[in-house]
Amino acid sequence: MSEEKTHPTSLEAPEGDVTPLTLSLVGRLLAQSRHSPRKRMLQKLHKSLDATAHRMFNAMQPGTYVMPHRHLDPAKDETILVMAGSMLFIRFTDDGEIADQVLLQPGTETFGVDVAPHVFHTYVPLKPDTLVFECKTGPYSAETDKEVPDWAPREGTPEAEPYLLEMLKALAAKANAEAEAVKAERGGEPDQ
Repeated sequence: MSEEKTHPTSLEAPEGDVTPLTLSLVGRLLAQSRHSPRKRMLQKLHKSLDATAHRMFNAMQPGTYVMPHRHLDPAKDETILVMAGSMLFIRFTDDGEIADQVLLQPGTETFGVDVAPHVFHTYVPLKPDTLVFECKTGPYSAETDKEVPDWAPREGTPEAEPYLLEMLKALAAKANAEAEAVKAERGGEPDQ
């Protein structure tokens, strides 16, 4: 039996014309993400793959690998709002270098991002039970939804986990270098 059959990647949209967005709904989703081999689970809110706007909750656990991708053909904007937990949004250059990263946390100055179609990006949950609300232009087609570059390993391959770990190490090294530069700029004074 395939992993898709035993462990779905998403839950169908609730029925009805009005869907209450409840703590129970997202609580069940977070619980399922904890048991998913992918360490994440989607709760669709859009009723059809042909919908012009796709809205969903994405429940993620640390260690999940979201392949770097963009939504260029057809062009699709994407908005990501962090509802709970903490997530690092990472933007890449076209050749796979990390261009920048943004820490997204609810209740802080930066709690989400709006991403243009041509931007290669990924996101990494930093805390257990990170919950994200996503909105993306529809319709959805598995063949064209994401453009994954050649430099990014595909999900489920042996290269995916080492790639994720190396990316996190590079980000940590960059953060340490920036902290050291600030410290040197202050003349070695301790933080106050």
